[in-house]
Amino acid sequence: MGSDNPIGADNQQETRLSTLDPGWVVGFVDGEGCFSVSIHKNELARRTGGWHVQPTFQVSQHQDHRDILEELAAFFDCGKVRSKGPASSVDVYVVHSTIQLLERIIPFFESNELRVKRHDFDQFAHIVRAIRSSSHHRPEIFEDIVRRAYSMNARGKQRARSIDEVLLGSSETARKAPQIGSAVKIQSDPHGDMGSQAEML
Repeated sequence: MGSDNPIGADNQQETRLSTLDPGWVVGFVDGEGCFSVSIHKNELARRTGGWHVQPTFQVSQHQDHRDILEELAAFFDCGKVRSKGPASSVDVYVVHSTIQLLERIIPFFESNELRVKRHDFDQFAHIVRAIRSSSHHRPEIFEDIVRRAYSMNARGKQRARSIDEVLLGSSETARKAPQIGSAVKIQSDPHGDMGSQAEML
């Protein structure tokens, strides 16, 4: 007599997570992925001087290959696939949640080491853990996070503001209320439309 639940939830998840070879995933992300940390003004982020820190893992592909991104989403069992924009032919697989980054993305790449993007990943993992522990609210930890973020993705060459502006702004904002309505976004866009750049949603 067959079981009422021949394929349980655990087995279903295992089937989903084993559809791609881990070695292939590492190589694909090394070539097409991006670990990034954007920093933008947010008047509500008072404990970090008016700056919000957002780690993002994403992989970009032409929309003709969206199925590959869907497979990655199933492999990691988190994140979402969306269009890069209404006028773009690029789709992106994106994970913003720091819980999902900490529980699914980071452990995988610590067990399956990247080569090309190893430095960016190491900084990324450190920053995510600092955010999840709330230690980034301490000024010295926040400064360390900013410096690590600016060391990633070609050392932040295409960021909107210099590291000194962010750190100085953090110190000044910590001493006074932030300006309401400011919405300056800082992020790296190293590869253009088809690249693996970070985006804020």
